[in-house]
Order: sequence, then structure tokens, then C-alpha cells
Amino acid sequence: MTEAGERIAKFLARAGVASRRDAEVMVADKRIQLNKTLVTHPATFVTEGDIVTVDGNPVGVQRERTRLFKYHKPDGLVVTHKDPQGRPTVFDKLPPGLPRVVSVGRLDLNSEGLLLLTNDGALARQLELPANAWIRRYRVRAFGDLTQAAIAELAKGVVVEGIKYGPIEAGLDSRKGDNIWLTMALKEGKNREIRKVLGHLGLQVSRLIRVAYGPFQLGTLPRGVVEEVQAKVLREQIKLAP
Repeated sequence: MTEAGERIAKFLARAGVASRRDAEVMVADKRIQLNKTLVTHPATFVTEGDIVTVDGNPVGVQRERTRLFKYHKPDGLVVTHKDPQGRPTVFDKLPPGLPRVVSVGRLDLNSEGLLLLTNDGALARQLELPANAWIRRYRVRAFGDLTQAAIAELAKGVVVEGIKYGPIEAGLDSRKGDNIWLTMALKEGKNREIRKVLGHLGLQVSRLIRVAYGPFQLGTLPRGVVEEVQAKVLREQIKLAP
């Protein structure tokens, strides 16, 4: 931490409390105090010796080693620490014994598969950056037909409702009646990207499973199970900040 301190959202991310985005929501929800004073603006800075609390619980800067976990997210769970609609969240369903973790990116309510979790908010932010150009791979079941012309269109990138989506690799794996299975790969992953671009092509997604995020694979990990990435593998794949 510099003499000028660091923004409250960055401090909470580094402490493993929440991602920066979720921390800003927590500020808006009036859940954070700094030295017993309510934090009302995300531009609030934390300096050495300050006392930060979330929901009345003190927060300390993380000192545990950086850890990364693979989680097979079932569908029906929201990837957030607190859902205003009261829906079950990923963090409600994690097995006991884990440190406090944040997610690397998100999967929407009806999507399933590989979700990376870490106790280091700064690492989560690093892994989410589009500049990493990490491939996200998905298995997709959809109702409808995907022509070779449509596959070629996806490979060039498409614009849907004014939003430009980058190139997507798509391959038709199997067809049974009006249902098809696809493998799709993309580098960024905007909100509900696959559902929107396939909807643009006239397909309705009925199942969406993320099977890989960069070098990390879902493999045979059972639904609802968490598996830690070995420290050696983590060091090999990611240049950790000092």
C-alpha cells in the first residue's frame, strides 16, 4: 500500500473479500465502514493503520499465499456474494473449509461448468483482462440449425443490438432431431455472449457448459465440487505479482 493509500474497492479485492466490481456495489449498499465512518463513495482511500469493516466485521489485508480453485458450477446459482432477489449463490453452496474467495469472471444463472475462484482479488482481476487473450471454451446444446455460412459469420465477429462481438470459433459436434451440440471458443466473453449471438442466428440455447478457461480445464470434475490448482501449476501458468 502506498503512502497515499489505495481505493477501497482495490483494498477489499486484495483482501479477498470481493471483486472490485462487487466491492463498489457493497459501497453503494452502505455495507462498508472506514474507521467507524460509513463509506459512501468508491473513491475513498485506505491507508496504513485504517480499520475497514464489512457488515460490521473487520477486514485485514490478505497474508495467505495466493490460491486458485476450479469449481464445477451447477446451473441455478448466481455468481455473486449477495443477490438482491434472494436467489441461491455460488458462495452459499461452496463446500466448507475454503478461504474467502472471489470468482474470476462469471457464469450466468442458467450456465454451468468451470468457474475459477481465488483468495486474491488482484489475481482475479488479472485473469479477467481481455489482454490475456485466454480462450474460453464451451459445449453448447441449442435448438435449431447452424449452417456453415453462420459459422463463417461467427468467425468474423458479429454485431447484435449495437454490440460488437469478436470472432468466435464454432464447430458442429452432433445433431439429434432439432437439437444440436456445438463446441464454441472465444477470447473475451461479454455478458451472455453465446446466448445472444446464437439467438441472433435463430438458435435457442438450452444448455451451456464452460469446459475451459485458458489453460485450466473442467475435465471430469463432478458438479458442485471444488479442486485446488497445484501451486506449481499456478506459478507455471501465471506470473504472480510480488
